[in-house]
Amino acid sequence: MFENMRVYAFVGPSGTGKSYRAQLVAGENNIKYIIDDGLLIDDNEVVAGTSAKKAPTKIETIKHALFNNEEEKRVIIEAFERLNPEGVLILGTSDGMVKKIAANLGLPKISKTIYINEVATEEEMQKARRMRVTEGKHVIPVPTFEIKKDFSGFLLDPLQIFKSKGSGNDPYIAEKSIIRPTFSYIGNFTISDTVFRQIIKLLLKKDKDKNILKLSRIRIDKYGEGMYIYMEAVVLYGCTIPETVRKFQVKVKKEIERLTSMNVQKIEIYVKSLKFDDDIIVIN
Repeated sequence: MFENMRVYAFVGPSGTGKSYRAQLVAGENNIKYIIDDGLLIDDNEVVAGTSAKKAPTKIETIKHALFNNEEEKRVIIEAFERLNPEGVLILGTSDGMVKKIAANLGLPKISKTIYINEVATEEEMQKARRMRVTEGKHVIPVPTFEIKKDFSGFLLDPLQIFKSKGSGNDPYIAEKSIIRPTFSYIGNFTISDTVFRQIIKLLLKKDKDKNILKLSRIRIDKYGEGMYIYMEAVVLYGCTIPETVRKFQVKVKKEIERLTSMNVQKIEIYVKSLKFDDDIIVIN
């Protein structure tokens, strides 16, 4: 199915900085797509999969990264069919691991392998190991952005490498990141929590079910490696409240992650009141 796809591998021990340098290696080999820890990344954003780091145990993390699960495998294969990439760079801790990933996804054999010691010094690898051990940080190979101060969140800690991408001479910036964000090549990119509130209000306005009539409060906060959204809602009397809330939670998560690439870790909706005819019944 993917016989014309170029499959390259980027191999090195865990915690040595592979993900941090993945964009550079991909760019130097004219590859847009990266597979890393269960994720399919298109140049600058996650397009399919979920991070293996979210798995509950180490064994499950490994299985997830190898795409042993049929559903996780199917999601990535469908993305390949839709995107039809010319090449992909697979990240792994050993030759055996990257070969297994390629085989599980039905990809051609790996035609080129780049090893971490070819692109990083021993000092740089030791520094990456210290960060992993002391701070527990895993880098997802997409660039960072800044969040405006009125967002109750955090500024990430970007580290930048300036090199040429591919065969051209244009500067390319690869940054470390703990979450899935968008980016700017030419300067800092900031985003306000007001933007998230506007996205949610627009979703409500376009919602065909019309069971949630009003959001009286929307709060955006930091939550782990992503964001926490709290909403207070007025809903229509007679609707199935749990189903109404669940459907809107899914829509909000999907749209915010699609438009901003921010991880939405948690969404809570507090049904504060019911609308019955022309009266509002307040729930205490």
